[in-house]
Amino acid sequence: MKKIWLLIVVLSVSLGALAACSKNDSRSTASANGQDRVIQYQSTPGTVIFPELAEALGYLGDLELEKVSDMVGGPESIQLTATGENDFGSAFNGAIIKSYAQGVKIKSVVGSYGSDENTFIGYYTLDDSGIKTAKDLIGKKIGMNTLGAHSEFAVKQFLRDGGLTEDEIQGVQLVVVPGASAEQILRAGQIDVIALSGIGKERALETGGIYPVFKDTDLFGEFTAGEFFFTEKYIEENPDTVKTFVEGVSKAIEWARTTPREEVIAKFEEIVSAREGSETTENLKYWKSTGIAEEGGKIAEKEFQIWIDWLVENGDLPKGQVKLENLFTNEYNPYAK
Repeated sequence: MKKIWLLIVVLSVSLGALAACSKNDSRSTASANGQDRVIQYQSTPGTVIFPELAEALGYLGDLELEKVSDMVGGPESIQLTATGENDFGSAFNGAIIKSYAQGVKIKSVVGSYGSDENTFIGYYTLDDSGIKTAKDLIGKKIGMNTLGAHSEFAVKQFLRDGGLTEDEIQGVQLVVVPGASAEQILRAGQIDVIALSGIGKERALETGGIYPVFKDTDLFGEFTAGEFFFTEKYIEENPDTVKTFVEGVSKAIEWARTTPREEVIAKFEEIVSAREGSETTENLKYWKSTGIAEEGGKIAEKEFQIWIDWLVENGDLPKGQVKLENLFTNEYNPYAK
């Protein structure tokens, strides 16, 4: 009986030790003040996001990034961050506003992506499609990586600006298409228009045979479209972690904004080549700019106000339900001071 009891005690101690070494516990004791020093996130194979660039440049100090999965889109990133699967995420500002209105308490802290003359989302069709105007899109299929985010907002704005009624807009079918196969699906005639950006857009244009029906910059000008965010709870519990993260990411954004393009691409290639697995660096040569409108990725009120107004006008958000001050903070960004 004593041997059995001793075995139970030993097993209990062993299990307790394993639990103490679990992901959350090991992270919570990584810093003397109990704040996270390992932060989990999603990334995209073959590309580099600004936190990864910040880490490679040494701007994150003793913070360590831990990739847990590949990113699909902003709405999923919001969900995974809200549930604690990720520590931070990135999404289109309009999607962030909608989520906050639904009770998801996330707060944006620094810009993550945007659109300018070199980096934008274009809505492309085949040369022989005959599609030129918003009216031409009635009854057609438009492909995009996810619904309820940047691409859908831009499409609906283009259709409204083109004079379509709400009933006619309902006749335009929005289809979720994996980014990796978007160009092929368009060329195979399975959809009529595809939203393309970044590397995928540049590769498709190099192949030729397509043209843009419109670009998001035609509708909204140059703008920072999305932000990195944490939950309000995470920020409250890990203010030093968030401060170090934002300072590092803002410096990385500014480094990429002001460094010659060839040097930025070389750094991206170095980062991707150092990863486990066999990620290709071939697509990195198509990188052109950050797309971030503000210095150091600081957040301008207009980057959220435009989408609050859009959602109110669209009937998706009651006027006054969401306040600007609840959506973002520049407190940790050195370029905002």
